[in-house]
Amino acid sequence: MASYSTNEFKRGLKVMLDGDPCTIIENEFVKPGKGQAFNRTRLRNLKTGRVWEKTFKSGESLEAADVLDVDMQYLYSDGEFWYFMDPNSFEQVGASESSVSDAKNWLKEQDVCVVTLWNGEPISVTPPNHVTLQVTETDPGVRGDTATGATKPATLETGAVVQVPLFVDVGDLLKVDTRSGEYISRAKE
Repeated sequence: MASYSTNEFKRGLKVMLDGDPCTIIENEFVKPGKGQAFNRTRLRNLKTGRVWEKTFKSGESLEAADVLDVDMQYLYSDGEFWYFMDPNSFEQVGASESSVSDAKNWLKEQDVCVVTLWNGEPISVTPPNHVTLQVTETDPGVRGDTATGATKPATLETGAVVQVPLFVDVGDLLKVDTRSGEYISRAKE
C-alpha cells in the first residue's frame, strides 16, 4: 500500500487515519525558530464529514486511502439520498446526506460531479469548481452603485445563499465558485 510523507501533503490528498478515509483540506508547513518542523493540517473524515485539525512531525507518513474518484452526473434527490449516474456504464449510486454535505448547495441536475467511492459506496461528492445558477430571491436591483462594492444576500435555485453586488436581480444567472461560495459574475445561458 502506498503512503505519503508530510512533504507530499497537499490539499485534496486522500489518506487513511484511524481506519477511516480522510481528505486533507488545508496543509501548512511550519518551521519554528526552535524545535522540529511540523505540518499543521485540517482533515475531513470522508465517512462522517467531521473536520478536525491535527499536526504531524516532519517526516511522518500516512497510508494512502484506497478510494476511487469517478466523474458522475447528478440526477435527482429524493430527500434522503442524492442519485448520481456514471455516464459510461449508466450505473446509478445513491449518496447519503453526510457524503453530499455542503455540495448539495451547488448540485444542479445534469451537472457532472466527482464522486469518491470507497468499497463501492459513495463517501464524498465534489461539485464542479464553477456553477451557473439562477437567482430566485433577492432585494430589488440598484443601478450605478458599483464604486462602494456593497453587497446583498441572494438565494439561488438550489437554496444556496451568496453575497452579490447590488445590481443583481431576481432571474439573473450567476457564476459562482463552489469552493469558496463566492459570486464571480453574471452569466448568459
